[in-house]
Amino acid sequence: MKDTLIIFDTTLRDGEQSPGASMTREEKVKIAKVLEKLRVDVIEAGFPAASQGDFESVQAVAKAVQESVVCGLSRAVDRDIDLAGEAVKPAVRGRIHTFIATSPIHMEKKLRMTPDEVVERAVYAVKRARQYTDDVEFSAEDAGRSDPEFLCRVFDAVIKAGATTINIPDTVGYNLPEQFGALFKYVIANTANSDKAIFSAHCHNDLGLAVANSLAAVQNGARQIECTINGLGERAGNTALEEIVMAIRTRQDYFSFDTRINTKEIVPASRMVSAITGFAVQPNKAIVGANAFAHESGIHQDGVLKHRETYEIMSAEDVGWSANKMVLGKHSGRNALRSRLESIGVAPASEEELNRIFVRFKELADLKHDIYDEDLLALVADDAVELESDQYRLVSLKVVSETGELPKAEVTLWINGEEQRAESAGAGAVDATFKAIESMVNSGANLSLYAVSNVTNGTDSQGETAVRLEKGGRIVNGQGTDTDIMMSSAKAYINALNKLAVHAKRSHPQYQGGV
Repeated sequence: MKDTLIIFDTTLRDGEQSPGASMTREEKVKIAKVLEKLRVDVIEAGFPAASQGDFESVQAVAKAVQESVVCGLSRAVDRDIDLAGEAVKPAVRGRIHTFIATSPIHMEKKLRMTPDEVVERAVYAVKRARQYTDDVEFSAEDAGRSDPEFLCRVFDAVIKAGATTINIPDTVGYNLPEQFGALFKYVIANTANSDKAIFSAHCHNDLGLAVANSLAAVQNGARQIECTINGLGERAGNTALEEIVMAIRTRQDYFSFDTRINTKEIVPASRMVSAITGFAVQPNKAIVGANAFAHESGIHQDGVLKHRETYEIMSAEDVGWSANKMVLGKHSGRNALRSRLESIGVAPASEEELNRIFVRFKELADLKHDIYDEDLLALVADDAVELESDQYRLVSLKVVSETGELPKAEVTLWINGEEQRAESAGAGAVDATFKAIESMVNSGANLSLYAVSNVTNGTDSQGETAVRLEKGGRIVNGQGTDTDIMMSSAKAYINALNKLAVHAKRSHPQYQGGV
């Protein structure tokens, strides 16, 4: 009988700490439901003390999720713990995840506390968290650079205080796999009551070793992995859920454990997170990248045609890529659309949502003959994006571009319920469009990223545009999809402006710290 490895997803917390990835309450709930369908064991929904908005988001996820454990993060201080306890209170199963730094540099330079004071504070935090729930996780921030003997002392104390999960994070992505595995082996062997808690690994990807370090940890006793969809996270990101899960699932000849994850939901979850955060998935990304199962080399194509396993170690269908690409067209009805959306893992939550997507589907079917699963995923994601604040809404766009003349754009927007129109010239059509929008909005934001990618192949493919805006240290990403690149660009820019407006007064979780 194989052990079950607990998958702890922190896309909604650590993933949100990526500059620009901040999510609304509605977006968090939408992703949480996708994670629940993926059969994630624990969903870390946010950092309730970061802001009122984050508290309400965690609380909303706690109310919406039925199967997964819902977790809230807190520092080892009264206010954080109390807010986390209240936020996860509505959950069927709630967890408080409290942390304090244990490395010499963090204790001395950041906390300005002695080791004895850190132990005392850690024990106090766990005991206070236990007043709200029996499921308490304790993290030793920067454990990867902490003294192993001191870690054993801290862990022994917090387990006695009631911690049921002990997390050993490589907070700055400093460790190497052999080193990190050895740390787990030592700590589990030398913590007197280690058998009374589950040990967890939380790895960052600063050296590109997050997945490797996580695998080394589970080989040395860890039974929970903390990860994110698409490896999203601050700096270089976190352990990628899809990579850790498929490494274990594919190499069952090597690993003595498996996960509960429904791998067929991996690609839909990846697309949803990418669309909502505006962080595009690179084409050569393992498992979920567009090229992950593509074969261009003649030798490879010949081998795959003769026997798939010559060059494919896993099935594309097993992670949610569909073998039946072309399924719908302009004559397809509402029920056919609903059925196909259900089969690819993005079933509408309500009739209202289905109706909105059906209208978009019909509009798209009039523009392109063949509708692929990727098109449907993009439609669903675009629907989620446009449910953002409607402070700014695109009404119409006209672009004129000809050889020897400066491109011009004419844009009409709804701004707080009133229609406004502006024209502008620019170095290119996109530049002209954005300048026309800015002449009405006057956001004062700087454009730091503009990127376009195709959803499927062909000149009639939908284009996905990502826009990143920065203002006063705040970074947001916008996303837009359309068969017309100019329309998708305008949608993305307006989506980013709406996010700036929605989150203008919201404190970003990354400023509160984290494991």
